[in-house]
Order: sequence, then structure tokens, then C-alpha cells
Amino acid sequence: MTVLPLLRLATLSLLILYPVAWSAPLMRAGLLPIFGLSEISVVTGLSSLWQSDIALALIVTIFAIVAPYLKTIALLLVQFHQLGAHALPALNVLSKLAMADVFLIALYITLAKGIGYATIQTAWGLYLFTACILASGLLSHLTERQIHRESTAGQ
Repeated sequence: MTVLPLLRLATLSLLILYPVAWSAPLMRAGLLPIFGLSEISVVTGLSSLWQSDIALALIVTIFAIVAPYLKTIALLLVQFHQLGAHALPALNVLSKLAMADVFLIALYITLAKGIGYATIQTAWGLYLFTACILASGLLSHLTERQIHRESTAGQ
């Protein structure tokens, strides 16, 4: 039995989960706990960045939105045999770029907590976004193994 249909279904689910993760709260931040906390998501963070630092906003947009989504679409094309297995190494590079974004968010949270005047709380969206990135990497690996199995079985 081939596991490719299950891989396809899991990969298709990422096309839905990524936009949810982008709009979900990554963290709650405020100046001091007594002033209340604002929820920050990928979308609200990017919106703020586009107003203050266009170059950084472009980089974050590429890492947080374009790279993971493009990688997921390309992985689906491989799974549906519309794109050759030769594309899988490039997809692994896109996975690493997307993971860099999660690292940067974690680094910013750590730095902000060290300041002392700011209150930062991680929220469920950070975990969902991280899970999407990790699931995408795992699905790439499993797809690569499955395609290798199918090609060696056909010989």
C-alpha cells in the first residue's frame, strides 16, 4: 500500500493551516503587565514592519509567508507527479529558510524578555506556525523516501 495519498492530504492541510497560523497570535506583548498586552501575529507584525522598515518587511514576508507556502505547493506538485523528484533538494533549502523565521521570532521574544520593561507571553499561534514549518519538513522527507521507494520498486 502506498502512503502517498496520506502525504498528499497532510500537505494539502498545510495550505489551510499556514494562513490560520499567520493570523493567529504569536505572542502577547506590552510595556508593563499593568498596561495590558497586545496580540501580535505574523500579519500584524508584517503590517507594522511595512510602515517602518520596508527592507526587513520584505525579508520577513519571504521567510514567513512566501517560502513556506511556495515550498508546500511545490511539494504537492512532486506528490502529484507534476514536478520531478529532482526538485526535492530545492524544497529542503526552502524548509531551512522558513525555519529561520521561527528562530528569529524566538530570538526576539528572548531579547524582549531580557529588557525587563516589556512583558512578552508566547501564544498558541507561535506553536501552530512552528508545527506547520516542522510538518512541512517532515512531509518533504517522507515524500522523498516514498518516491525513492516507488522508483526502486519499478526497476
